[in-house]
Amino acid sequence: GHSAGIGPEAWESLRRTKIFYKAPITTPQGGGFKSLNVTIRKSLGLFANVRPVRAFAPFVATKHPGMDVVIVRENEEDLYAGIEHRQTDEVYQCLKIVSRPGCERIVRYAFEHARANGRRKVACFTKDNIMKLTDGLFHTVFDEVGAEYPDIEKQHWIVDIGAARLAADPGRFDVIVTPNLYGDIVSDIAAEIAGSVGLAPSANVGQHGAMFEAIHGSAPALAGQDAANPSGLLLAGVMMLLHIGQRQAAERLHNAWLKTIEDGIHTFDIFKEGSSRQKVGTSAFADAVIARLGQEPAVLEPVRYEGEAHAFAVPSAKPTIPAVKGLIGVDVFVHRAGRDAEGLAAGMQSAANGSYDLVMITNRGVKVWPNGLPETSLTDHWRCRYMVKPDKQLNKAMIAELQMRLAQAGIDFIKTEHLCTFDGQPGYSLGQGQ
Repeated sequence: GHSAGIGPEAWESLRRTKIFYKAPITTPQGGGFKSLNVTIRKSLGLFANVRPVRAFAPFVATKHPGMDVVIVRENEEDLYAGIEHRQTDEVYQCLKIVSRPGCERIVRYAFEHARANGRRKVACFTKDNIMKLTDGLFHTVFDEVGAEYPDIEKQHWIVDIGAARLAADPGRFDVIVTPNLYGDIVSDIAAEIAGSVGLAPSANVGQHGAMFEAIHGSAPALAGQDAANPSGLLLAGVMMLLHIGQRQAAERLHNAWLKTIEDGIHTFDIFKEGSSRQKVGTSAFADAVIARLGQEPAVLEPVRYEGEAHAFAVPSAKPTIPAVKGLIGVDVFVHRAGRDAEGLAAGMQSAANGSYDLVMITNRGVKVWPNGLPETSLTDHWRCRYMVKPDKQLNKAMIAELQMRLAQAGIDFIKTEHLCTFDGQPGYSLGQGQ
């Protein structure tokens, strides 16, 4: 009955305790209520998603027995902003939102986490060879913030080859910081190659609270079968205990879990004939952990949390210095069927005035006018770019006037985007020939 997926009494509890221990919950696909994860993360400002991934060889099968990586994923922005529109019969869009404060907070968190936990390297994953403004900003902020941490080695990877290297040789990575979508994908890949996605916990941390959960989804196919691996959620509980200062309890629970894994008591996802001793369900695995409270593993290294200082202040972003902003053009997006770019250009040119010109038309980001190629595949979604003429000025009233003339000409424009400079630098992607 709550579209956000959470009732008012739960909000009151979260404001009081600032702690949220959450089991996986299925989010409907293609409709229904919003993702509870996304709602909580964004509403409470839980911007840092911390996902530690370790191998537990030889007791959990893996090709990378020494794997020990922490993935710090930005939690609030990127495509997970969830701002989507159907714009034409054929084209849908999803807006990728990236802010400088959002980038700075998550990058600084990654470096602070690395320093507090004795980590040596921080690697940044982006796709800024393609998304030069959004992912480019993330990379730029990584370089700026990283310069403040001379004691930590810094690397940048294009996300596709970075993910491939992580899968092939995770030992080269220590801490990885990345935007929201990439972090979601990369952390699942990392958890699976370490042994099972069912083993991986996560913390979602902000200045107003923290949420702890397994990284895996709800696995509805396993619901009610007493078969799911509870380890990810249990280890998230360990992270929660550490967060609230219950180090002794965290240590006892984590060592009991390690002893259970070492004793070969395994759920189906990590059970392997010859190395596992007993295949158990969810409840029996939990019982086995409880029975081993107070014990420690003999082969796997026991954890030691008592007396260790892993805490650090949740970072905030510096105030943004406003730039000098100049309006120099406008992109007008048009819904129009057919392949007639020349005909569209004629209609769009007729609406221009003496201060600006139509300079380019693209279709799904590919220039089709002027001098388009006949082989280009086209949809009914067009971007028409007007740029101010030299020695002329453009203002918002002129853009409104342009929209009026387009409407009178029967042009089905669906949105506009202002083209601005910030301190003289273009704040928009450049088209071919621009």
